[in-house]
Amino acid sequence: MTHQNENSQNNTAVQHILDNGLDGIGEAIRLVIDQAMKIERSHALQAQPHERTEKRQGYANGFKGKTVSTRVGDIRFSVPQVRGDVDFYPSALEKGLRSERALKLAIAEMYVQGVSTRKVTAVLEQLCGLDISSTQVSQATAEMDLELAKWRHRPLGQFKYLIVDARYEKVRIDGTVRSCAVLIALGVDAKGQRVVLGVSAKLSEAEIHWRDFLGSLQERGLHGLEFIVSDHHAGLRAALAARLPGIPWQRCQFHLQQNAMAHVPKVHMREEVAADIRTIFHASDLAEARRRLQSVAQKYRESAPKLAEWIEANAPEALAVFNLPETHRKKLRTTNSLERLNKEIKRRTRVATLFPNEKSLERLVTALLSEISDEWETGKNYLTMKN
Repeated sequence: MTHQNENSQNNTAVQHILDNGLDGIGEAIRLVIDQAMKIERSHALQAQPHERTEKRQGYANGFKGKTVSTRVGDIRFSVPQVRGDVDFYPSALEKGLRSERALKLAIAEMYVQGVSTRKVTAVLEQLCGLDISSTQVSQATAEMDLELAKWRHRPLGQFKYLIVDARYEKVRIDGTVRSCAVLIALGVDAKGQRVVLGVSAKLSEAEIHWRDFLGSLQERGLHGLEFIVSDHHAGLRAALAARLPGIPWQRCQFHLQQNAMAHVPKVHMREEVAADIRTIFHASDLAEARRRLQSVAQKYRESAPKLAEWIEANAPEALAVFNLPETHRKKLRTTNSLERLNKEIKRRTRVATLFPNEKSLERLVTALLSEISDEWETGKNYLTMKN
């Protein structure tokens, strides 16, 4: 039966070419690639659709549309999705995705590097294999601005977990170099899938920027939050209290451990203090974590009284994660899930070193994050949720 379906799809693809000539090549490619992806999914699941077998590794979970730029134009494929503990993304699309990603990022980098459209055309031809004129590049940059703005303002929905963080880049404003805050929000939905919810780059005061950013997420439909993870940004804490009151907040354990070092009176004590703090975070449950916290604070009551006082006042803010399912704690006890994003952003922005304005920085970061989020949304679930 499977071979009959494959032959039917192939015959349909051939018929499109026969009926439409070269104009039918795009549709023929779509039919063949869509069928190849279905076959690849069955191999990954080790089971055919609706087949009952003990070898099955997961389940088919419908399809998600994906438009890819090709030599014969844009083609919208139906990317097979899976659920369960299986890592799957069709290799048939990987080359096309790399080309599309290179195209978008090359155009975005044109803004910050001052590259001429003629040079961008040469780069795109080398990276993507696309024959594009300078006029088309100029048109693409304008279209890309609209696309990126649409992505930043797209509607959101219900998300269970929210992780937020900030990084800083240098921009030139009125002849002076200033630090620009780039705020990033990551969400995990009820299915356990990660999504980059939003990004914002501004020079405004920390609390105002955070308040506006969180408010924009709410205006776009963000709701249903049960847990928030972030570092101890003073402005962020005030903004969270104003915009998202009553939602349990988890202070990043990694950053808290680093913050504690400022209160250690002697350098040689730092390694021991760090190890003691980690024992608190590695407790089996909340009660044990609290017991260890008091034990650590008592240990330094005489040798480092200010440290002991700081631990008692701050460490409880990093224990909210113990109220989550045990399988979720490791990935939600810190903001490390945003680490890859920050590394990718740094890899791109360090080439520019200095941005001409906030908008140029926001363009590049948005282009990058939209692609990463798309990978996440069509890939393996970040967390396993109970039905």
